[in-house]
Amino acid sequence: MDIKISDIKNELELTDASKLDDIINKYRSDTRTGVIKLIQKFDREREKLIKEQKRSEQMKVYENKYNEYTYICGIDEVGRGPLAGPVVAAAVILPKDCNILYINDSKQVSEKKREELYDLIMEQAVAVGVGSIPPSKIDEINILQATYEAMRQAIANLSVKPEILLIDAVTIPEITIRQVPIIKGDAKSISIAAASIIAKVTRDRLMVAYDSIFPQYDFASNKGYGSKEHIEVLKRLGPTPIHRLSFIKNFF
Repeated sequence: MDIKISDIKNELELTDASKLDDIINKYRSDTRTGVIKLIQKFDREREKLIKEQKRSEQMKVYENKYNEYTYICGIDEVGRGPLAGPVVAAAVILPKDCNILYINDSKQVSEKKREELYDLIMEQAVAVGVGSIPPSKIDEINILQATYEAMRQAIANLSVKPEILLIDAVTIPEITIRQVPIIKGDAKSISIAAASIIAKVTRDRLMVAYDSIFPQYDFASNKGYGSKEHIEVLKRLGPTPIHRLSFIKNFF
């Protein structure tokens, strides 16, 4: 008696990815249209998984290059361009055997996926540190210096001292730990990409909280960036305490 197609579907869905090949091959000879479609679907999903596993391994090229170091730390920031809100940096030390898939430059990951990855990174990382510089300080020392300061804070907030820093594009002043600046590092290093996700989710959550305080500015949606709607409200109502005055002076 043939196994029900619904039972085959359940078996495929519940099977660990590492054993999926065996289950798929077990039903390849089944000529029922429903089973054929199921096999084709899971074949495609397996191909996507293999592709992602290869991409994820390629993202470890710098981690492998500096493998002699025990604590390799990725650093990235978000929020250099917005008109409002802080600049936030994150420092992340991943375990050597990190197998979290889909870690990528935060701009290339959907909001839902970023939230999922945030939880996984926070759960599995050896250490995570976050730094944040408010708008008033950005106005005082400029955005570049504020970015450096946020990165220094993030490093200081790690529970483990890193031995080498992989950083997206910049070299941080006043840091004695070895630094490796990598152009477009958040797309080339899994550690930097993980830091970009932590920084992005942290800042986005903060801007959503600010939205409840200043609802007219729609910070939950624009995250403080200069969208057309944000600028129109800014011109009509003026700045909030979280606006960067040095960034918005041209609008008045």
